Amino acid sequence: MEKKDIKSLNLENLTKEIADLGEKSFRAKQIYQWMHVKLVSGFDEMTNLPKPLRDRLGENYDLISLETADMKVSAIDGTRKYLFRLSDGNVIESVLMKYKHGNSVCISSQVGCRMGCRFCASTLDGLERNLTPSEMLDQVYRIQASTGERVSNVVVMGSGEPMDNYDNLVQFIRLLSDENGLNISQRNITVSTCGIVPGIKKLANEQFQITLALSLHAPNDEVRKSLMPIAKSYKLSEVLGACREYYLKTGRRLTFEYSLVSGVNDNLEEAKALVSLIKDQHGHVNLIPVNPIKERDYVQSDQKAIQAFKNYLEKNGINVTIRREMGRDINGACGQLRKSFMDKEG
Repeated sequence: MEKKDIKSLNLENLTKEIADLGEKSFRAKQIYQWMHVKLVSGFDEMTNLPKPLRDRLGENYDLISLETADMKVSAIDGTRKYLFRLSDGNVIESVLMKYKHGNSVCISSQVGCRMGCRFCASTLDGLERNLTPSEMLDQVYRIQASTGERVSNVVVMGSGEPMDNYDNLVQFIRLLSDENGLNISQRNITVSTCGIVPGIKKLANEQFQITLALSLHAPNDEVRKSLMPIAKSYKLSEVLGACREYYLKTGRRLTFEYSLVSGVNDNLEEAKALVSLIKDQHGHVNLIPVNPIKERDYVQSDQKAIQAFKNYLEKNGINVTIRREMGRDINGACGQLRKSFMDKEG
């Protein structure tokens, strides 16, 4: 008999499961707290449960707990990059970034990715599989448990395309923001997408208060297609239409991610086109100096070009920031640590 993934269950479903085992409902609340508040990694740590119940839980359920395969700390800014091993032997990565306003964790939503974005290391070996809600949650839980510090912000921007793992993503958000668990405010959760239109529209109807971040990276379809294969499936007009719908239904301002690649999308013509494209959108532009990866020949824009691009957007009424580079000395960009680890193991 295949064991059920207990950490992916909400409290209501867990209560039903525990009732089916012939136990009183208050036991479900205890188990839920052990998993989602005390962040234990095994049933035997649930010390206020009778031993026979712990044994039955072990017989019927899997309690997903990720193993740390590697961890690097940046000497520059204290960023921590974690490589976690899953129960099937696959590895995923997560990043802890420390800011004045609190600790932010960037998690992966898939093992690998099939989107093929040209500047991202996550996609180099394709998609292995989706992560379950519990595997997404446990990246946050293991990091909080290992540092002893509360995580206040979570971004789903690591390896994988969250909209390509939609149902598990939605359950993850519900569990992460549940008042019976870590209770992280939905306003402190950001989900990034490369622009899967049906997913954006569906997410708009979930009545979440999360921030949606669109990986834009180009102001027109031609340049975008050269950087992101998904642009062949969804035109910018469709993607931005879905983003507008998201704003109207949720009232949440969007973030437009724009990776600056030298000689590709970083000149003032592109800046001008970007202003025309998003001036009517309720959004914020996050300029990202692209992280070079050895498998691609993309080069980061120089500081002068980055500043000129930013100044042009600001002068034309666009809200813009330049993302601070974090963990560059420890393979901080998406997919880099996992790729180098797999290359070594292979």
